[in-house]
Amino acid sequence: MKAVRFHEYGDADVLRYEDVETLVPGAGEVLVRVAATAFNPVDANIRAGFMQGPIPTTLPHTPGYDVSGTVEALGDGVDAVAVGDAVVGFLPMTADGASAEYVVAPAESLTAAPTSLPLADAAALPSVALTADQALFELGELKAGQRVLITGAGGAVGSYAVQLAKQAGVHVIATASPRSAERVKAAGADEVIDHTTSALTTAEPIDVLLNLAPLDPEAFAALVPLVRDGGAVVSTTAWMPTPGDESRGVRASTVFVRSDAEQLARLVALVDGGELRVEVAERVPLAELPALHARAAAGELPGGKVIVVPAGA
Repeated sequence: MKAVRFHEYGDADVLRYEDVETLVPGAGEVLVRVAATAFNPVDANIRAGFMQGPIPTTLPHTPGYDVSGTVEALGDGVDAVAVGDAVVGFLPMTADGASAEYVVAPAESLTAAPTSLPLADAAALPSVALTADQALFELGELKAGQRVLITGAGGAVGSYAVQLAKQAGVHVIATASPRSAERVKAAGADEVIDHTTSALTTAEPIDVLLNLAPLDPEAFAALVPLVRDGGAVVSTTAWMPTPGDESRGVRASTVFVRSDAEQLARLVALVDGGELRVEVAERVPLAELPALHARAAAGELPGGKVIVVPAGA
């Protein structure tokens, strides 16, 4: 089968589109014929060797921890899915991923794919939607009637965060650049602030601040006073501490997204119910994944999610 792997850490040119042995699922695993995976910024950090501490990998390594596809074979003890099932999942980040024609996945990481969109497009859902959901409602403890400020809402996680918060009955304030402002509005934001021209402030205190942007630490800390006493600051920027305010009971949490098939199934149900929109900004052939990584390093990717599709999928 064809796969993209890197045999050493480095720039995008370490990625190779090559033949690898066909995989065999072990106990508790399934073999999935990949319809698509998705590019995530952390893929580039793993490839570069920056994540060897928190996300240790064995070389050669196949990236791509989002997957949508069809179950091709079952390992021992698997009865939750059947051969031929269309599935979607968030794979273990330390194992070989889905930038290949086939991937072996833990059966417990998979759930039925949405039926309301092409199977390949479903790869744009798992990790980013789970990140948004866990950030808002588990760490942020956001509830209907509250107010949330989402900084950096123009990206893929931001799109799901805006939609999920709005669907939950929350007043959504979002920051976005002019390039992504209309997309953020379409996702359901009540207020959109152009962070390139406007000072970031709110008319009333917010209950949760969700940061999805690479803010300067001082600028990030300056936003904490916008959060009401007893509120929460949640961030996906794991490379720097998330600021809070213990004196006012403002909690600080950093998101480390986990695979959760039950939670993903609930998100799939929202997609099929028309309450959560999956957007794909671009579809890239698997053989062009090295070039996609190079484009990401040059800041040339579109806003939204890019999926990677094997030949013939």
